[in-house]
Amino acid sequence: MTASTRYRPLRIGPFVSETPVVLAPMAGITNAGFRRLCREQGAGFYVCEMITSRGLVEKNPLTRRMIAFSDDESPRSMQLYGVDPVAMGRAVRIVAEEGLADHVDMNFGCPVPKVTRKGGGAALPYKRRLFEAIVMAAVDNAGSIPVTVKMRIGIDDGRHTYLDAAQRAVGAGVAAVALHARTAAQRYSGTADWSAIARLRDAVPAEIPVLGNGDVFSAADALAMVDRTGCDGVVVGRGCLGRPWLFGDLEAAFAGRPLPEPPTLRQVAATMHRHAELLEEHMRTDADPTKGIRDMRKHVAWYLKGFPVGPEVRRRLGLINSVDELDELVSALDLDQRFPPEADGPRGRQGSPGRVVLPEHWLDDPDDVTVPLGAEMENSGG
Repeated sequence: MTASTRYRPLRIGPFVSETPVVLAPMAGITNAGFRRLCREQGAGFYVCEMITSRGLVEKNPLTRRMIAFSDDESPRSMQLYGVDPVAMGRAVRIVAEEGLADHVDMNFGCPVPKVTRKGGGAALPYKRRLFEAIVMAAVDNAGSIPVTVKMRIGIDDGRHTYLDAAQRAVGAGVAAVALHARTAAQRYSGTADWSAIARLRDAVPAEIPVLGNGDVFSAADALAMVDRTGCDGVVVGRGCLGRPWLFGDLEAAFAGRPLPEPPTLRQVAATMHRHAELLEEHMRTDADPTKGIRDMRKHVAWYLKGFPVGPEVRRRLGLINSVDELDELVSALDLDQRFPPEADGPRGRQGSPGRVVLPEHWLDDPDDVTVPLGAEMENSGG
């Protein structure tokens, strides 16, 4: 049996990807430029940065600027965050009526304190009836747009919510469920518990795709996750930071083809150049002509992880103000270097586990449907 016969295409509503891969929404990362760069590498679903329902409803200028998709981007996948069923319903109706996106994913997995202290993200599924009401409001107002949910195992090891939440979401009519196999308390530390993904796959009707997220840093990781858990596809987040060619590796692996050779520094430099150009195209304005290249600065360290670049060059790369300056600094390096094995594996934020910051009395009654005061965030981006 070949890989291509073992792995099925991923279907979300009417949309199908032969490669069962989703780019996870990441604040400050998955803008239109980065998504296009990744799409050029391989097939999949590519989701934009998180948009808040309040920001969309109140026509927040930042939110509106973030709703940017390339003309050839299909499907246009948007992630929405909200804590109020009314606001979520209104936001999804705006998406449907104004044709802003083709697919809505809902954020119930973010573990950062500024989100959980308002009862949002990974904190929300604990309030099971409020969670259900929010998902129902989204589905009921989406029309023909498929709605999916992304969640974590729970708040902490003593409060697992994912199985109940998934069943409620499926009952409300979602098209797929994704699980980051960590608790909110773990944040991005430790090891993802893939066995939870397997339990979720067993608990959800077979026709509803279950996607696994957590510790997918290579094509081998992706195949292993699907093989061990039976999930229908993988969600890739930190693994593609500074490595957008990972999506080409994933496409080849799921199709049963040999993986491409790891890139040389020359090929990495070409990808960095392309990335910088796309960020400039997407983010540059007359008022702020260097915004795109400044955004590129944080990506440079990820691209060059493991390469012997030297502290002074790294410092100067962290201050670049043009694509030409980026090219000049990188061209002075030994571009024939092979990709360093030590650059494989985890990247991006990891941190340490910690107490989850929650609204006062949040844990008192899981059936309480009260929306916390001031819970809805106006600004988007996570």
